Amino acid sequence: MKRLLPQSLFGQTLLLLLAGLVVSHLIGSWIYSLDRESAVRAVGGLATAQRITNAVRLVDEVPADWRRRLVAGLSDQSLRVTLTPKPLIAPEGDGGPVAEAIRDYLVQQLRLPPARQPIVLTVEDFGPPFGWGGRRHGRERNERERDDRGHGPMMRGPGRPLDLQVAVPLADGQWLSFATDLPMASAGFSRQFLISMLVMAAFILAISIWAARRLTAPLGAIANAAQQLGRDVTSPPLPESGTVEMRKAAHAFNDMQARLRALIENRTRLLAALSHDLRTPLTLLRLRAENVENAEERDRMLATIADMDTMIGATLSFAREEAIAEPKKSTDMAALVQSLVDDMAEAGFDVALAPAEPVPLTCQPVAIKRALTNLIDNAIKYGQRARLSLQTTPQTVEIMIDDDGPGIPETELARVFQPFYRVESSRSRETGGVGLGLAIAQAIVDAQGGTLTLRNLEPRGLRARMTLPRSL
Repeated sequence: MKRLLPQSLFGQTLLLLLAGLVVSHLIGSWIYSLDRESAVRAVGGLATAQRITNAVRLVDEVPADWRRRLVAGLSDQSLRVTLTPKPLIAPEGDGGPVAEAIRDYLVQQLRLPPARQPIVLTVEDFGPPFGWGGRRHGRERNERERDDRGHGPMMRGPGRPLDLQVAVPLADGQWLSFATDLPMASAGFSRQFLISMLVMAAFILAISIWAARRLTAPLGAIANAAQQLGRDVTSPPLPESGTVEMRKAAHAFNDMQARLRALIENRTRLLAALSHDLRTPLTLLRLRAENVENAEERDRMLATIADMDTMIGATLSFAREEAIAEPKKSTDMAALVQSLVDDMAEAGFDVALAPAEPVPLTCQPVAIKRALTNLIDNAIKYGQRARLSLQTTPQTVEIMIDDDGPGIPETELARVFQPFYRVESSRSRETGGVGLGLAIAQAIVDAQGGTLTLRNLEPRGLRARMTLPRSL
């Protein structure tokens, strides 16, 4: 079920708005149909009550020998009128809210005393229109319906026609009876109604999409800015615009970015100052060591001083990597790797690149070249040779560096990227490494939005895989 739901905040917000829209339209349509049915029956009942009032007044005022002909003239297909000594319907129970409203209207308009109360009934119509015969005939129709269909009569509800039966006593004791059908509303979901509902739904849908996009777009902008900040601390700040909450979030993000940038700059300046201050006494130590008469002791002292100087330079270089903001430009990665391989091959190293087609990529070429240099240097130092190859996908460019060394224990593969960490079984102080080559390479690749991984080969060897995205 969760797989069918949208994963983005925009999709979930839009889905909730659409679900609310559909439910509200369905409920509104149902209420509209009920209200429309009630309104039509109310109007129809009022018109019928007015006709009955006029007929009773007219019949009650004419001479007795004229009433038969007058009643015959008043009766038609829409309202059947009968003059009888007794009412044709019995006053049994409650005829419903429609009957009660019509009864009150007749009493008010005709000014009938309590002794001349009219009888008004409404019976659900299961047979032909203008059913006649009172409650007894209504029950007979219900029984026929039960026999024909095998179950009880249908419940009264919206859309079912009603038989209206009225009996009004005249002044001389006779009863004037009426029978008709209250009008029933036509289909609630007409063509015009459906068109209007679709137009409203389309209008509300457009507003919902715009509102959901407006509410979720700032969150996407902050997420993109956070991702860009992880690659480049000098990226442009977020515009502090939009809603109050968005302006606060953007201001907090920009303040955090400024603090990070200041922290890195301060650290770089501190390391530069330490490097300068440490190299002065190192130079004095080197001069004093050169005056030592014991050649073996002098060589050891000079080697230790050289190691310290190398560590200081590498540390300062590692710190500067995060502060340097090299501009990005389109670069042919195949040509960049080939030029690096040629330079190292001319220097006498066993380095080779498999044939590769031109691969354009927007990146920081100097930084990428330095990361590759560190990886190739590691492959040569600990694996005797380096074999490079390029693979491309629509989304990434992958550069593999393979060597023939002993590899790295599986438990150490993740730890070798930590600054100053060295695998003692494969490295010694004589190699000149201080444990910063892989850390610098990973920092550079991370800044490009890529990944750097190590994997042991069979039967021996190590593969470093640099994966760079095509679009940053």
